[in-house]
Amino acid sequence: MNAAALAALRERLERFHALSKAAEVLHWDMETRMPRPGAASRALQCGAVARAAHEILCAPETRGLVDELGPALSDPGDESEPAALWRWAERETARRARLPAALVEETSRATARAQDVWVEARRRSDFAMFLPELSCVLELKREAARALDDGGDPYDGWLAEFEPGMRAADADRLFAELEPGLAEITARAIARPRRERHPALTGFFAIERQRGLGEAAARLIGFDFSRGLLDESAHPFTSAPALGDVRITTRYDERDPFSNIFTVLHEAGHGLYEQGIDPALADGPLCAGGTMSLHESQSRLWENAIGRGREFWTAFLPRLREAFPSAAGASLDDVLAAVNSARPSLIRVEADELTYGQHVLLRYGLERRLLSGDLRPADLPEAWNAGMRERLGLTPPDDARGVLQDVHWSAGLFGYFPTYLIGNMISIQLYAAALKDRPEIPERLSRGDASPLRGWLRDKVHRHGRRLAAEQVVARACGGPISSRPYLEYLRAKHGA
Repeated sequence: MNAAALAALRERLERFHALSKAAEVLHWDMETRMPRPGAASRALQCGAVARAAHEILCAPETRGLVDELGPALSDPGDESEPAALWRWAERETARRARLPAALVEETSRATARAQDVWVEARRRSDFAMFLPELSCVLELKREAARALDDGGDPYDGWLAEFEPGMRAADADRLFAELEPGLAEITARAIARPRRERHPALTGFFAIERQRGLGEAAARLIGFDFSRGLLDESAHPFTSAPALGDVRITTRYDERDPFSNIFTVLHEAGHGLYEQGIDPALADGPLCAGGTMSLHESQSRLWENAIGRGREFWTAFLPRLREAFPSAAGASLDDVLAAVNSARPSLIRVEADELTYGQHVLLRYGLERRLLSGDLRPADLPEAWNAGMRERLGLTPPDDARGVLQDVHWSAGLFGYFPTYLIGNMISIQLYAAALKDRPEIPERLSRGDASPLRGWLRDKVHRHGRRLAAEQVVARACGGPISSRPYLEYLRAKHGA
């Protein structure tokens, strides 16, 4: 192997990675602290950085180094860091070279503008205000899909951005296996008489006290605040500019302290993944989660399998009572009933773990129709509301609680939504494997010690970053491929009785 060529490729990829992470900081600031009058200039800045990063990756010099190193590093059985770096570079240079630099720059500008408008449109519940920006972003993403089209499903190009190696047909197969059982369990669960939330868990919960409660939840599962921070945004998200700089956000509801707690657990799950990557991979493109479905498996595992469990609340209920003494009248069982109640709701990020899947399937179907042209952006609110009625028996009373609730389409993240549901599947497979390997996990969690589970996940998932594909991680940790069956069995056992 040519060591000089490898060093030159590594240097180019590190420059690309540095610019990509600089873009993350720009977007973080835009969504948390930036004054709105700065939005137009920020869009130009984001576009310039995106184009500069794209041009480094797609330069003839970069591709030349990839081709030169191919004979030495292309063995699929080679799991060394240089071979993993080469595989990433070989795939991404080939894929991104099909996207014109001007398209990349304009898409970054358009999504920055759209995100700013989306925040205000959501506040006003005014889809018409957002429609021109959405139409612009969608057309740019369609142009990208056409450039990436290899004769298969056009959605493949969108999905590959978040789930390399997976095709739309793979997602369709998993969802086709899942959907009938999910629909059956959901229908039975929501038909049961509803147990109302204990009065001690209703009322007013001051945001100032909720902030400390959210931080306590993140600390309990092991989020390292010496290398991270917690802030507030219109739509919760995680950003990881560096191994030593992992940022998560939440949002607050004065009527419901659980909304913040589960949001923080979700985002801290993402954060733990980023904080757990092997330091040897720092500052290069392998220093990131393997795929978005793996990333979402971590957030959903901590949010649901752990955060809605008896062991977590055995440890955390005293914190809730300390922050809000009025909650002292509620027992552990009252809290568990409140956080595990399955009932249709309008907002995806606040949905219970059972009905959540219907939210994702709705968005996935709408994305497929938008890409094909079967659904016009102007008709999206009507299609959204019809889908909500069909899947959950609810009609959103306004756009803010309907089509405008998610940030993804304003950010150009078409193809992201399927990873949430695939992540749910993986989360249960991983947790079952962890319990088999470390049976002490539940008892330690009940004492407020998440280190056995966190350590298992760090070894089996986190440390690999992008060095291993999602299929490899799941197969090694769980002994088999990604499957919907364990997830359905989990839901049936918990919500089917």
